[in-house]
Amino acid sequence: MTESTTARPHVCVDDTRPRERGVARGTQLRTDLPASVELYLRLFDTVGVSESRTRDSAHCLADVLGAWGPRYLDEIEGIAVGAGLETWHVMALNGRTEILSQATAARPGECSTIAYAPADRASAPFGIQTWDWHQELDPYWHTHQVRGTRHAYVGLTEHGILGKIGMNSAGLGVFFNILGHRDDAPAGVPVHILSAAVLGEAGTVGEALDLLRSAPIATSGALTLIDPDTVACAEVSPVGVAALHPTDGFLTHTNHFLDPANAAREKAGLYEPDSQDRYGLIASRQQRYAAPAVADHLVEYLYSDPGQPQLCCVPAPDAVFGQRWATLSTVLLEPEHRRARILPGTPLDARRRSWTTLDAPAPAPAPAFVAG
Repeated sequence: MTESTTARPHVCVDDTRPRERGVARGTQLRTDLPASVELYLRLFDTVGVSESRTRDSAHCLADVLGAWGPRYLDEIEGIAVGAGLETWHVMALNGRTEILSQATAARPGECSTIAYAPADRASAPFGIQTWDWHQELDPYWHTHQVRGTRHAYVGLTEHGILGKIGMNSAGLGVFFNILGHRDDAPAGVPVHILSAAVLGEAGTVGEALDLLRSAPIATSGALTLIDPDTVACAEVSPVGVAALHPTDGFLTHTNHFLDPANAAREKAGLYEPDSQDRYGLIASRQQRYAAPAVADHLVEYLYSDPGQPQLCCVPAPDAVFGQRWATLSTVLLEPEHRRARILPGTPLDARRRSWTTLDAPAPAPAPAFVAG
């Protein structure tokens, strides 16, 4: 593993018992996890979700999760024990997208994802994503390696959250974009839990789609799935799961729905026109640039300079808490090598910073896949 210039925790958990995996995670993050909870509670309050409403939402999400996948609730309870927190605190972190779905304010930036599948199949698919989030939360994310699930996996996630962006030992990778639907509510399996479940349990894009379709979903997101043979994007929403496929080798997603049924109930004004502008800039480059031969070639597709749509997101100098959006990390996934490469900062920072390379462990004989 090549260390980046930014010192961050690298969390390792290795246990077949979900609760014990959680305890190990919470223990390793015990110093900083309480501060992350406090900052999220402040963020929720800033967008109009009080602490009591957050607690009620967390309990509701825990009930849904316990019915669908009790092992994930066991793991969350373990994190709380390891970090010395209440379970609802950690559940609120894992359900932060669902809790924030109750806010209506526009968001000035979010994530951009590109997956590429060579048409001639001469090489395996690969992809890239920027992860844009609140600048104040930059100290509270980490890389991790997880063993003990059906498939081991590596990647990045936020403190206390089971999964986000990553690659597993079967060569299945997940990118993660948030979307907004009018019917979003904190009443389903949290989308971050879905990402962790896919990484831990699914070995192919097809298995991942089956798993997602088994879950009660009440909040929206785009999980771009990539394995050595296949690329697909699962747009999940209260309507269901819509699978999107590449056009001319590319599958690009920002933060608006591409599936017509989902788009019909888009939460207006949340990410527009920023999301559409970023999507348009990427699409224009896909038409003008030479086809990427390796994953590194995708980095330049996500460059942006002042005055361009913010593929490289930088907060305005006068932006207040809750509006200070920044590109916290850039991630390359290469299923052929079961590899995730993680850069702190924007694609432009690749010119002066080192990537952290995480290789998912070689696949071992795994039990049969069971959705949910």
